[in-house]
Amino acid sequence: MQESNRLNLLANFIGNKLTAKMEMELRDGNIKKENWLTMTQELSFQKFIEQSDLLEEFKYDFNEKAELRHIETQGPFVFNYYKNVPERNSKRYHALGHLLEQYIYELLEKVCQLQKVYISPEADKEPRSFFFMSEKAFTNHHSPLLILLQDHGVFRAGQWSQRAIVHHGLQHGSQIPCIQMALQAHYDVIVLNPNDNFVDLKIEKEWKGLSTQKIESSSLKMVEIESFFSLQKPLQCIPKRCSNTPEEYMTYVWDYFISKTEGKDVAFIAHGYGGLVFMDLLVRRKSEVMSKVYAVALIDSQHHVRHQLGSDIQLLAWIKHHCREWVTSPKPLNKPAVTVLKKEFPMVSAGTEKYDLAPSSSLQSIFKYFKKALRAKTNSNSSHVPIVTRSSTKI
Repeated sequence: MQESNRLNLLANFIGNKLTAKMEMELRDGNIKKENWLTMTQELSFQKFIEQSDLLEEFKYDFNEKAELRHIETQGPFVFNYYKNVPERNSKRYHALGHLLEQYIYELLEKVCQLQKVYISPEADKEPRSFFFMSEKAFTNHHSPLLILLQDHGVFRAGQWSQRAIVHHGLQHGSQIPCIQMALQAHYDVIVLNPNDNFVDLKIEKEWKGLSTQKIESSSLKMVEIESFFSLQKPLQCIPKRCSNTPEEYMTYVWDYFISKTEGKDVAFIAHGYGGLVFMDLLVRRKSEVMSKVYAVALIDSQHHVRHQLGSDIQLLAWIKHHCREWVTSPKPLNKPAVTVLKKEFPMVSAGTEKYDLAPSSSLQSIFKYFKKALRAKTNSNSSHVPIVTRSSTKI
């Protein structure tokens, strides 16, 4: 018995030491990046490009710092590949974006060890979207749940900004550093894909052709790319089930997945239009969101309180105490940043004036905010638990 107690004490001591170390790493911003950077290099982007037969147009790979560089010159990505042919260069850039989209999906599964979950599971023969989640996101009731909601546009799951990925690397444009930080801090994670709203049958068919055919001529391959990324409006565009808009997508994932998690403390990080999508969810599912979500980190949010929340006193009081926004600003990170238009909740500097870099720049500050908010929620819950005394048990 004494030996068992000694081992338990030792285990608790080691656990406390590890927890203290993790908290120190979060506080000092020293979360190790070597592991995921090494794995990213092992899953070479260049090998991924080779599988699509677009090697001549994209001799690029991510280096040891997760920056996109030319494999021969080591220079950054060059947009003006075809001199004075902007339309052709634009189509080439779109092709690169599609490759990055698929590559990051693979990184989410193999580097971050996330699982892909299709929405509308019963409609397996229809075009449908999906999201990624950590293994025990819906079953581990002891860990908080972090949900990532990106800006509107071409950004798919795992991306904050495609332009930042191309010009500044995966550490700044992808959501992988945020996901790794969350997992190391014992969060479960859901990575949403709210912009995956339509499927173009013509594009899908031509993309599969590019991925399977062996084309020797570089000029012929470029013709295929031009066909694949026509700038004209798609003619065979089909909406994905329950995902016509980011708002519809978010509501569906909430109703059929997130709301069904019991005992989970939920936090959101929402960038740009993602902030508007969250506010839309808050209005649609008022009581559920208010009871489950303990903190929301907005980054340069495009929400509009007056139009979305109106004069609802409950909602206005809730966002005041549960939301904080990081905005692009010349001020140092986390310094108060007051604007004329928005005064609904605290606003602080993201530590950068560049919109695309705001999510990566503000991560450390956001996780400190989450930690403080979760502690406050835990203490508040504890204060509402009645203390049983001898006198209270007397009849």
